[in-house]
Amino acid sequence: MENEKTVSIESELADVSNQQFTTKRATVPALEDILYTPHKVLDHGFIRVVDYMGDDNAVVQAARVSYGKGTKKVSQDRGLLRYLLRHRHTTPFEMCEIKFHIKLPIFIARQWIRHRTANVNEYSARYSILDKEFYLPSPEHLAAQSATNKQCRGDTVTPEEAQKVLEILKEDSERCYANYKYMLNQDENGEPQDETRAGVARELARMNLNLNYYTQWYWKIDLHNLMHFVALRADSHAQYEIRVYAEIMKEILKRWVPNTYEAFQDYREGGVNLSRIGLEIVQKLIRGEQVDQGNSGLSKREWKELMESLGLDI
Repeated sequence: MENEKTVSIESELADVSNQQFTTKRATVPALEDILYTPHKVLDHGFIRVVDYMGDDNAVVQAARVSYGKGTKKVSQDRGLLRYLLRHRHTTPFEMCEIKFHIKLPIFIARQWIRHRTANVNEYSARYSILDKEFYLPSPEHLAAQSATNKQCRGDTVTPEEAQKVLEILKEDSERCYANYKYMLNQDENGEPQDETRAGVARELARMNLNLNYYTQWYWKIDLHNLMHFVALRADSHAQYEIRVYAEIMKEILKRWVPNTYEAFQDYREGGVNLSRIGLEIVQKLIRGEQVDQGNSGLSKREWKELMESLGLDI
């Protein structure tokens, strides 16, 4: 059931989205179609585009300003975009920006904020009371610690263990929120719930809440750094709870700048970066020379990654 705060935010955004503006700036119809529309993520989260600046052509314009008037054919524009991305000329992509409104669990927000190339303004629990909304993973996303990678999950746990974990998460979250409300001793309007006691400040009461509670923020980023974020966080090795947000962003990226997105898929997502030694190994393999991990100059992990990227089993 939606709380009053969520209904109020949705109502305000509906009012904004119903407004019509005449502009000389470039607009992207495919992105305009989903402007302000929330895309549901996890159990209570969402992501929506609230504003943007620029399009594929803006990148092209920024690149050509350095050498004057250039070609204007669509095919040549596409070729230039691909050249820029292929050769890592990133500045022209920084001329486009996009702003998101995102609702996400706090523990994902703390991982997300490591991308320090965006402008962020987060909902403040110093001034407002957090809603009783916390993330509970689906049983299929509960897994044990990986035995080979300290950063990720391994095999899923048994149904019985998953049920126990979910019960613990829910019980702890419910209890912490009850204690949070007790410490606040305030309703949404700041009125005391129990006039016999004062309660503590919101900035203090918030420290009792779990990391699975939801927060919200506005997150504005340029196109170059958005592609970097998506490349890392939509990757299969990324944590599931942040990956689902990045996958939606990838679809938004496709709507916003389709030619840039095509190049991004070819050179970033679907491409492979080779080290000097890696390139030498590929050249030896092409010449038919025998190469193995022992004489390659690569560590076992580097060798494994190179062979997987080449689709080889050597």
